[in-house]
Amino acid sequence: MPIAEPGGRPTDTAAARLIIDLAAIAGNFRLLASRVSPVEVGVAVKADAYGLGMARVAPALHTAGARTFFVAWLEEGMALRRLLPEVEILCLNGVAPGAAEAYAQHRLTPVLGSLEEIAEWRATSHGGGAPAALQIDSGMARLGLSAEEVDRLVADRKPLDGLNLTLVMSHLACGDDPKEPMSAAQRASFERDRGRLRLDRLRSSLAASGGSFRGSDFHIDLVRPGAALYGLAPLMGEANPMAQVVRLQAKILQVRRVDRGMTVGYGATHRTTRPSRLATISTGYADGYFRSLSNRGHACLGPVRVPVVGRVSMDLLTLDVTDAPAGLAQRGAWVDLIGPHHTVDDLAAEAGTIGYEILTALGRRYARHYLPADGPPGGEAGAAR
Repeated sequence: MPIAEPGGRPTDTAAARLIIDLAAIAGNFRLLASRVSPVEVGVAVKADAYGLGMARVAPALHTAGARTFFVAWLEEGMALRRLLPEVEILCLNGVAPGAAEAYAQHRLTPVLGSLEEIAEWRATSHGGGAPAALQIDSGMARLGLSAEEVDRLVADRKPLDGLNLTLVMSHLACGDDPKEPMSAAQRASFERDRGRLRLDRLRSSLAASGGSFRGSDFHIDLVRPGAALYGLAPLMGEANPMAQVVRLQAKILQVRRVDRGMTVGYGATHRTTRPSRLATISTGYADGYFRSLSNRGHACLGPVRVPVVGRVSMDLLTLDVTDAPAGLAQRGAWVDLIGPHHTVDDLAAEAGTIGYEILTALGRRYARHYLPADGPPGGEAGAAR
């Protein structure tokens, strides 16, 4: 089928393309909603919807039923407000110093995480009357009220009086590990502090993607998945129930035969051990295909796995296609770097990282094609599970 680039240019000459299945994203949202019902599913679209394009992803999620959206930065919230005028938008990184009025102006809800933020919000955002959320640190030591700050608010609750709080939340450090006892300890800490602050009747949220699969004790009133929506496995060591969302393909630019003992790429880090066929394709670390995949990554020609050999360079990488049928490995053929037989999580494992980093690093040179949200999921993007 014809593919279109974001600027409308035809992709007959595209060297690489990223196919994003909006129907799969919508389907993943509905799957999560069915699992946690009657709890609400908010959706994380920060970091440009994990690199997949908030301008296309957020409306698809809204059509699927999402009404509460999470971003990180003020600027992300402002962009999302232009797309979706009526939804609830929460900014996870809190109030940027000196910017409180901007949140109120754009009807964005900051997640307040310190006494300083609470004081600034009260002082500058319509006297604290604009909606805000509150985060309690239950074990991450990152954002959120510390144990000392909670104690101070328990002793003197005046800083919270009069605030228009719409949500109280915390965040699990090990939500994706069902064997890690820390999550239960964090849940207990969060419940205790909600009670001490007399916020236990306020809408509350603890679980993101992993916690959404940890049972109803973690769901409370609202779960806020991100990675699971975009096809990443929510729990370590368990089968992935989510539909795959992305397919990343690049064209073979050249196939060459080489003798045994030929070195490949910068630094001559790979040497062939037999007469081989090598295919060079048009993707490199400038496109988010990490250099750490040198001599470690794999791609697929149809169902055939082929290894990355030599170093990944800025715009190119080389595959050993000796064991692939010659009809598949030829100039102009598409190679799956991510696809039905090689998922984002597979590539992340080879790179020594996590799927979040793979998705958010996907480059801007790819010709992007969005499969419609009202089509069947698992089209060109694949439906590997």
